[in-house]
Amino acid sequence: MRAGKPFRPSRCRDAPDPRGVARSGLPNRPAVRRPRRFVAGRHARQLAGAGVSAAAGERPTLLVIVGPTAAGKTAIAEEIARRFSGEIVSADAFAVYRGFDVGTGKPSRERRSEIRYHLVDAAEPGESFSAGRWAAEARRAIDDIVSRGHLPIVCGGSGFYVSALLDGLPPGEAKNPALRKALASWASSRGREAAHRFLEKNDAAAASRIPVRNLRYTLRALEIVLTTGSRVSERMIRGGPRSAPWRVIKIVIEPSRRDLYAKIENRVRGMLDAGWDDEVRQLVGSGLSLEANAFGAIGYREVAGWVSGRAGREETEREIAAATRRLAKRQLTWLARDREAMRLTPEDAVPKILQLLGRHGHTEKSG
Repeated sequence: MRAGKPFRPSRCRDAPDPRGVARSGLPNRPAVRRPRRFVAGRHARQLAGAGVSAAAGERPTLLVIVGPTAAGKTAIAEEIARRFSGEIVSADAFAVYRGFDVGTGKPSRERRSEIRYHLVDAAEPGESFSAGRWAAEARRAIDDIVSRGHLPIVCGGSGFYVSALLDGLPPGEAKNPALRKALASWASSRGREAAHRFLEKNDAAAASRIPVRNLRYTLRALEIVLTTGSRVSERMIRGGPRSAPWRVIKIVIEPSRRDLYAKIENRVRGMLDAGWDDEVRQLVGSGLSLEANAFGAIGYREVAGWVSGRAGREETEREIAAATRRLAKRQLTWLARDREAMRLTPEDAVPKILQLLGRHGHTEKSG
């Protein structure tokens, strides 16, 4: 199978082909042939020990802090930013949208006045904000931070976005409007579960990070597979790392599963107490459709159901907490593939990061 040629899954009668002719039946094995082994993230060769670049020279340090939702990443990043004149580049797929504040855990304006954030409130809710667009804007933000002598800190839970930044995305067209329309028509008759099962057969890694209910992301992943013949999870630039300009320190925050789930419960309850329902009323009242990209953020459609009277507060809280736990599990699965990053508990993270930065000549601010 050659990249760039539309792929037609063998023995798959359910999936539409690029001409839009639907078939029936799902494949019983992955239809995309596994490519030659490729280690995603060649920036790993730049990392010494557990995540620190060993290369000499004047390359600026890039601190990357990732982990599951509610792991405490933001508090850690902000503490490092305070001590090292740092600025935070948000790697949250939904904090980019204006007006989506409470449910995304977006830092308050007060906190953003103390610590500068980038890629927060960067797009309108109806816009499509892809990993490629985020990575391009993140690189510009990092260059800007470095030019002013500050420490860039990428922080967020979207492992795919961070991978797009450090490893890059491949060149070439990955869009096929006719196929996209055919996929949408097929999914409307077969259902989101069938679409997700089809994706699982062809790109299990992508399916593991995309919830069944997110049909738009599922169909986009299928469009890429069928158009390029490559899995979404493997579409990396193979000619060299995009992180070469930086000395990368990559940290994965890993609380215990019990602590993480307790934090998720408390976080969801706190967001609902903080006026999440009022925020959703305002968004819907502005004319924004529940099908908008931004409403794909976990919890927003559930809160919309509560606001419209289709569910009660307690039921809504349970549903959001369960969906958030599932998201955290997908994030952990994605991050488990990264063999070079240093894994730290929330309690150990700040002192260890201070030590790592000190080794590379960074000194804390006085006073």
